Amino acid sequence: MYNTPLLDLKAQYKSIRKEANAAIKKVLDEQSFILGKDVEELEEEIASYCGTKHAVGVASGTDAIQLALRAAGVGSGDEVITVPFTFIATAEAISNLGARPAFVDIDIKTYTMDPRLVERRMTDKTRAIVPVHLYGQCVDMDPIIKVANSRGIKIVEDCAQAIGAAYKGRKAGSLGDAGAISFFPSKNLGAFGDGGMVVTDDEDIYNDVKLMRVHGSASKYSHSILGYNSRLDNLQAAVLKIKLKRLDGWAEKRRENARFYNTHFSKLERITVPFVAPHNVHVYHQYVLMVDSKLRDKFIEYLTANGIESRVYYPIPLHLQQCYKDLGYKKGDFPNSEKACLSTLALPVYPELKKSDKKYVVEKVKEFHKKVHIIERE
Repeated sequence: MYNTPLLDLKAQYKSIRKEANAAIKKVLDEQSFILGKDVEELEEEIASYCGTKHAVGVASGTDAIQLALRAAGVGSGDEVITVPFTFIATAEAISNLGARPAFVDIDIKTYTMDPRLVERRMTDKTRAIVPVHLYGQCVDMDPIIKVANSRGIKIVEDCAQAIGAAYKGRKAGSLGDAGAISFFPSKNLGAFGDGGMVVTDDEDIYNDVKLMRVHGSASKYSHSILGYNSRLDNLQAAVLKIKLKRLDGWAEKRRENARFYNTHFSKLERITVPFVAPHNVHVYHQYVLMVDSKLRDKFIEYLTANGIESRVYYPIPLHLQQCYKDLGYKKGDFPNSEKACLSTLALPVYPELKKSDKKYVVEKVKEFHKKVHIIERE
């Protein structure tokens, strides 16, 4: 058991317990569970929050990516450009449509897609681009939008970790043709189960996703296309409406915690604090340090021994995963992604983190840093 966990969902629940329990009871009393009024209201609120015309609730963030891509025209034999430094769901959604993930490397400063590499990776099979707004920071989107528009290629943003993040004054999800949001419980806006949402200004994408999420049916027992069973339920929507009202406040607390860490860590040798591009508003789904790869695992062990939970996102890049062996990539193909896998770790940054816990984390990080220097001098 960690004294300072990476995330404390119990603390968040405690802050909304009365309101959440009342909302859940209302759904139970009404016995309306799938789609329905709460989902419709949440869709309107999320669309307004993200700055898009439409939002469609689906069963998960993974489904949100897959349905948005299919609605954007991606199918068997197509290629979709994305990054290998992300959770498997990003590429998995591409593969499950019969398309091929075409990887480009990340910018090592932001851990997000390097826009300079996108155009050279395009082929006549390229149908879409999936930039991943990782850890709560947006990709540098303007160069990607420019090249995509010039070639008639769709952009589906992976916003799983970035609801509320902004790029040049525009919210994540409103920058491309569609955005895919995850409501997995650990996300900044997390449900009490699974859920996701597609946000878009595109009428065709909106209508297609709405159709696909209910087995391709616009009216009961009439199916115009083959679809999916991918519906957001009212219980989750009722909880998410309550949390959405607090999301910006929680994000500001995360930024406050990140600033506290940065003040203490920015001058430590061999530790790199998160870089925030000047045109971005970061929501710190994760606070990620980069350290010497030779020290990273020892660092994690030291923190664990002192009751502090940390985590590696992600230890193996997608191009080196067994399930993508057939793509033909090899070690060294995406050096920045591989470096990030070997050198990064996340520290607790959740909004309910107590000041005493933050001070304790800082104390132990500095303690480890000092021990490393002592060992190296001996």
